[in-house]
Amino acid sequence: MSWLENMASRFNIGQRKDVPGSIWVKCDDCGTMLLSEKLIENIWVCDTCNYHFRITPDDYINLLLDNGSFAESNKGMRSIDFLRFKDSKKYSDRLKSAQSATGAKSAIVTGAGKIEGRGVSIGIMNFKFIGGSLGSVVGEKIVRLADEAIKKKQPLIIVTQSGGARMQESTTSLMQMAKTSAAIGLVRAAGLPYIAILTHPTTGGVTASFAMLGDIQIAEPKALIGFAGPRVIKAAINCDLPEGFQKSEFLLENGFCDMIVSRKEMKGELSKILSLLMD
Repeated sequence: MSWLENMASRFNIGQRKDVPGSIWVKCDDCGTMLLSEKLIENIWVCDTCNYHFRITPDDYINLLLDNGSFAESNKGMRSIDFLRFKDSKKYSDRLKSAQSATGAKSAIVTGAGKIEGRGVSIGIMNFKFIGGSLGSVVGEKIVRLADEAIKKKQPLIIVTQSGGARMQESTTSLMQMAKTSAAIGLVRAAGLPYIAILTHPTTGGVTASFAMLGDIQIAEPKALIGFAGPRVIKAAINCDLPEGFQKSEFLLENGFCDMIVSRKEMKGELSKILSLLMD
């Protein structure tokens, strides 16, 4: 451990990137200590190993869409504890905590915006809201977003960031996999493109449904993308997994995504793709 890392550990500097006033942030991938100010300027991308930290829907809106063009839809939709589910904590309490921490009512932001003047319908998932899990409200908002894309004859873009289906909603959550997949099918039947942007992590029921149905599959570098996690798979089959298993680069090499695009270049690449598909 370097002297800098030792000092950071000793005084708890940079241990959490969401703590106001943190000077240093430790890269989750390579362990490099990064100046938080420089990391923010670099759009939360490690300049040592190109690891892409998770960012919020607001960050993606500012990054991908023309300034001031985004109009949110179905903002008031919120999850409820219709099963009165309780594990170590009541689901209703988890929802309150997530809403308080994020200022959002659900794990996805949806709406319409423009990319270099071209209208798009876009949904952006939020991992900070109960792990970006797929529940009934997330599924319904995606379906409504797909309907809007069809009505406006706009391409559909979804930025995925999720731990999978929301267990607190039981089979209602699992039903959203079929529901969202059917909605994507309607977008395709209308002759409109659907672009999936896979970020870290994209797992579980989200991967098994709308995340992997894109006409164009784009992944951010080093994102974990898969159904079950690598540790679960390794324990189940009792053997070592290939190096880099379930990372973006592994998926690209094996034909499960079309391209890997750095966050800094994402808007430009989307613009090029849309010009080819829509003009």
